[in-house]
Amino acid sequence: MFEADFASCVAVVTASAVLSAGLIFLLKPLLARHLLAHPNERSSHATATPEGAGYGVMGALLAVCTALLLFATLPPPSLIPVLAGAAVLTVVGGLDDAHALAVSWRLLAQALVALGVVLLMPQDFRLLPDLLPLGLERALLVIGVVGFVNAINFLDGLDWMTVAQVVPMTLGAAILCGLGVLPVSIGVLALTLLGAMLGFAAFNKHPARIFLGDAGSLPIGLVLAYMLIYVAEAHIVSAILLALYTLADAALTFFRRLRNGERVFSAHRSHFYQRAVTQGLRVPQVTARVFWLGLWLMTLAIAAALARTLAADISALLMGLAGVWFVLFNFAKGR
Repeated sequence: MFEADFASCVAVVTASAVLSAGLIFLLKPLLARHLLAHPNERSSHATATPEGAGYGVMGALLAVCTALLLFATLPPPSLIPVLAGAAVLTVVGGLDDAHALAVSWRLLAQALVALGVVLLMPQDFRLLPDLLPLGLERALLVIGVVGFVNAINFLDGLDWMTVAQVVPMTLGAAILCGLGVLPVSIGVLALTLLGAMLGFAAFNKHPARIFLGDAGSLPIGLVLAYMLIYVAEAHIVSAILLALYTLADAALTFFRRLRNGERVFSAHRSHFYQRAVTQGLRVPQVTARVFWLGLWLMTLAIAAALARTLAADISALLMGLAGVWFVLFNFAKGR
């Protein structure tokens, strides 16, 4: 049985970080020759930069999680479905990085993976048993997973931007696991992704030497969505808070573009964090704001999960919404 003590948690994060950094270091020369992201009118970088660091991030996550599954006993829920789905999306994302796939094919692959992951969840797993029948709940979960995968993909547009979102989310889930709120296996998944992203962060610091690419952002979105589903099972308000910035920036931008008649799945630079850079904020200033907001939302999520009262939930949501509004307003205004 895996013991979720402090030393074991540090070991998992360290192993994942070292392996992720090592794989990215080894892959970088190959990616620089064959997988370059060239700047265009929608880019936030000025020089051609290799992408595909997601191979290293996901390689580390899959390797560490597989080793733990083989040599340690992890209690339910099983990580095998989400790990298999992440491997598939790594391949799909890599193909998209190398040669842009049609939106319909990308969405079909994401939907099939999400469907497989949701259908393989325990039959007794329920989020809202008193409000929704099982079939409708599972269908909404599939839609939610696909939506969140794309939200993470859309918001992977600046150096350290994905790191700034993922670190507070995974750290929050790991702390909730340590407090007995989440299953140990979900805590392990969070710790492994946390370490893998820290390994990537060393190469993605502004100005970035390498990008994640869709080979990283798509499976990372799936892993986070799976983790957040179990956070929601424990305390739905905590799951909303952990993902609140990502959901707000992605959803508000999506509906604004839809209202304006734009092609919502085409590449663009109109997310709040991108508008902030366009209007004068430096990249590190933007990602720092996202990171500190993420830590604030993480703190509120933990407090709400521990308090478990309606008053605490409402207070946490209001303070979280206030923080997100402040950051988005700041981004929209620029300097």
